[in-house]
Amino acid sequence: MKKILSAFFALILVILALFAFQRYLVAKENAAAGSSNKTKVLNVYNWGDYIDPALIKKFTKETGYQVNYETFDSNEAMYTKVRQGGTAYDIIVPSEYMIEKMRKEHLLDPIDKKRFTGFKYYDPRFLNDAFDPHNRYSIPYFWGTLGIIYNDKFVKKSEVSHWDQLWSSRFRNKILLVDSARDAFGLSLISMNKSVNSKRMPDVLAAKAKLDALMPNVKAILADEMVMYLAQEEAPIGISWSGQAAEMIAQNKHLHYVVPSEGSNLWFDNLAIPKTAKHFTAIYKFLNFMSEPKNAAQNAEYVEYATPNKGAVKLLPKSVTSDRQFYPDDQTIKHLEVYSDLGSRWTQIYNDLFLEFKMTNR
Repeated sequence: MKKILSAFFALILVILALFAFQRYLVAKENAAAGSSNKTKVLNVYNWGDYIDPALIKKFTKETGYQVNYETFDSNEAMYTKVRQGGTAYDIIVPSEYMIEKMRKEHLLDPIDKKRFTGFKYYDPRFLNDAFDPHNRYSIPYFWGTLGIIYNDKFVKKSEVSHWDQLWSSRFRNKILLVDSARDAFGLSLISMNKSVNSKRMPDVLAAKAKLDALMPNVKAILADEMVMYLAQEEAPIGISWSGQAAEMIAQNKHLHYVVPSEGSNLWFDNLAIPKTAKHFTAIYKFLNFMSEPKNAAQNAEYVEYATPNKGAVKLLPKSVTSDRQFYPDDQTIKHLEVYSDLGSRWTQIYNDLFLEFKMTNR
């Protein structure tokens, strides 16, 4: 009987040991999976088609970090999603005025300048701007201007070198206007020698009245589809950003881009870290990777926007960096103005007036 009991207890001990070992294996596997999820993933939230996919593959191959890539179509859409906090993005790409807004609302994590070593590659002209003094929260990604695209088959450069010329009766129903309140009001304000960041109601109302006077010349108000329409010569003139202009020119050799000499908007899109970020090792590996001149140059060739990375500029073809349409000289840059955050009240005023402009003039 004792032998039977001994055997029985031995069997029980073996079974318990097997259960314990199985639980150990499951716990180890879960821990490994959890560790992998925490350290081998990077969540990026960017504009559509705004990075060379080959660079994402290269980053993953070099570092082992899997990039989850999502896109947005406006700063406001990105801001709303980040502010709601439902998704833990690690890197976002806001424009300059949105960087200012988000840092004021404590939605951004400061750049750790001990971990990010790439600032040495950037052109000092594009650092330490008013929207983010000392680049505490942002790294410049791409930059550009607002300007006029024209087709030389129908329009001479001398006819569209200044904003005021767009009001000529010769251009009735011939202009495509970018669907952006800040840009529409910006060009109108500049044409009156006013700041694009004006918070004076007389200035803003005067700009609205001048936009109303432009409407007979406006054929359509468009977003990304403007590229196709101008490339296919549906209109001879467009008002949009330098990056879009580069896409159009690549498709139609008769298209050109000009920044009016009296001034325009200088915009920046920036890499930033939202407060919801979790994967900091991956974040800084990615920021340093994208700032390496060879990678920044590859990205600039793919996206076709101007890079603020001076190391990358040296690696790009001279035919690209000497093109004053997209890499304007210092004299032109002196006359450009960066958008600042207007605050919620004035942003609503601009947006409401722009909506009124679009609705009541059709």
